[in-house]
Amino acid sequence: MVDALGTFASLDMIVFVLVLGGVAAGIGLERLLARIGRKQKRRKTWRNGQGPTPAPGALPISITDPAEQLRVVAGAEFTKQALLNKQEARVLYAAERAVAESGLRWRVMAQVSLGEILRSENRRAFAAINSKRVDLLVISQSGEPLAAIEYQGSGHYQNTASIRDAVKKEALRKAGIRYIEVMGKHTADDVRREIGRLAFAETKNPSPV
Repeated sequence: MVDALGTFASLDMIVFVLVLGGVAAGIGLERLLARIGRKQKRRKTWRNGQGPTPAPGALPISITDPAEQLRVVAGAEFTKQALLNKQEARVLYAAERAVAESGLRWRVMAQVSLGEILRSENRRAFAAINSKRVDLLVISQSGEPLAAIEYQGSGHYQNTASIRDAVKKEALRKAGIRYIEVMGKHTADDVRREIGRLAFAETKNPSPV
């Protein structure tokens, strides 16, 4: 009789464990399905161009199909924003006046992508600079990049800014493009002197056309 009761107790315990395991497995499966559903919903939302706006510095949502690009753009609102802030614009105008005074037929461009003026056979190195920009770029009459001008405000050197600048400086140096830093304390006369040095160096050792 005792053995029979013990056997029944063991069977009850086994059944209880199996039921408990089934419940746990069911809960785990439901959570997994819920996560998959949320991910699929986010992917669908982003594909439709309705996802959240990426945070500054975050990788943008990639849309490679031109027809989809047109559909998303047609359904969105756009507003204009200034190409340069007031301090950067001040440096631009000072550089343009200095170039005009130099007597050389140079031009000053704004917000130029490094990927447009630098080339490298090293694909990883090119990817590292491709999306980076310089505030201003002085180019020769033939379009040859001569000097990059970067305005560094009082709050510029934060987080990884110094490392990002170092990347640009090194790439430009290796390509033979001068790097000019303009700080908040600098005046139009300082910009004029830098352009004058550049003009002097260019007349002594002109860039290849």
